[in-house]
Amino acid sequence: MKQHELIKEIKQHLKYKRILLKLSGEALMGNKGYGIDPLTVEYIANEIEKVFELGVEIAIVIGGGNIFRGIEASVKGIERASADYMGMLATVINALALQNAIEKLGLPTRVQSAIEMKALAESYIRRKAIRHLEKGRIVIFAAGTGNPYFTTDTAAALRAIEIGAEVILKGTKVDGVYTSDPLKDPSAKKFDIISHFDVLRHNLRIMDSTAITLCRENGIPIIVFNLQEEDSIKNIVFGKKVGTLVESLGNT
Repeated sequence: MKQHELIKEIKQHLKYKRILLKLSGEALMGNKGYGIDPLTVEYIANEIEKVFELGVEIAIVIGGGNIFRGIEASVKGIERASADYMGMLATVINALALQNAIEKLGLPTRVQSAIEMKALAESYIRRKAIRHLEKGRIVIFAAGTGNPYFTTDTAAALRAIEIGAEVILKGTKVDGVYTSDPLKDPSAKKFDIISHFDVLRHNLRIMDSTAITLCRENGIPIIVFNLQEEDSIKNIVFGKKVGTLVESLGNT
């Protein structure tokens, strides 16, 4: 069987064929307290490769909190809009680092930035992003929405809706959504499934409220999972039970 025929056969067994992976900037730090850990970025790239080989169309939105966090900087005296723009630039640095790691594996990528910077990345164009995905290229969205006062969580929700992603995969340091922070509260209980409404109602903070609301109104499910567990993304696209599923349940 030829490779393209094999991929076509595999894709018939996939639950999700077009995904948006949301990575925080902190996900690139590894065990460091700041910046980018090359080994961690390499690990993430390898996990992405496993899914790419299945024929899954992959888009990625990446944060910048490992380098600069706009909200915290604004509290310390930098004007909020300026601080947010500085944070957007940090996401571009992360996007280029991830692109480099992915391309070392021989996979085609494109970085699209919501803020024009022709020397580093394409400008974000929705139809062009979709075309890249259809041609088998991994698209990394940088610079958030391009606007201050909006988080990269909101950017992830917006981009997922725009490109027709079937699911948002939110990679974290824990294996799902809990009643409280399991790293601080040993009695915290994990949800296997929860509605967008209940995430908002209980203020669970897996993503900001604007992002959750966008997903709720547009029927985009979110899967929160531990990025450090090998094959997690691969298992998710095959429909295996991983992490916590956030979706619309009934009328909520």
